Amino acid sequence: MYGFPLTIYVLSSIFGLSLSFGHAEGHLLGVLIARTGLMSMESAWAFVMVTSSVVIFLGFFLMSKGWGRIHASAGELVTDGIYRYVRHPQYLGLIVVTVGLLIQWPTLLTLFMWPVLIIMYYRLAKREEKEAALAFGERYEEYKRRTPMLFPLIKNRI
Repeated sequence: MYGFPLTIYVLSSIFGLSLSFGHAEGHLLGVLIARTGLMSMESAWAFVMVTSSVVIFLGFFLMSKGWGRIHASAGELVTDGIYRYVRHPQYLGLIVVTVGLLIQWPTLLTLFMWPVLIIMYYRLAKREEKEAALAFGERYEEYKRRTPMLFPLIKNRI
């Protein structure tokens, strides 16, 4: 059942919920929305699927924009296009994709492992920035000062 029986069993036991092992009930956010009475189970399931699909598409879009600019650069420093807004659009895209997957199909394991994934990609990005600083010098340092690392709306540039 897609790896959900354990998650459903644990959540049912801890919170006293009565969840079945059906396909729609595997979308735990949909179950929670339906339990609030805001939507029927079918509508909540559809809402979760559409929302998560949009988020996942946005993540893949960010990744493709970043990869496209890097591969077209022939090893030069890229500071235009999507790179005007964030220094690591591929990693931001990956984070967005995984958020979409968590919306759609969370399990206890994926909820616990998501922060580990984010930390590991953050560390990888920091390592790549050191390499870029060595390769491009002051040009990269200036770019780093004016462009956020991962989140375009956060002014504190890590």
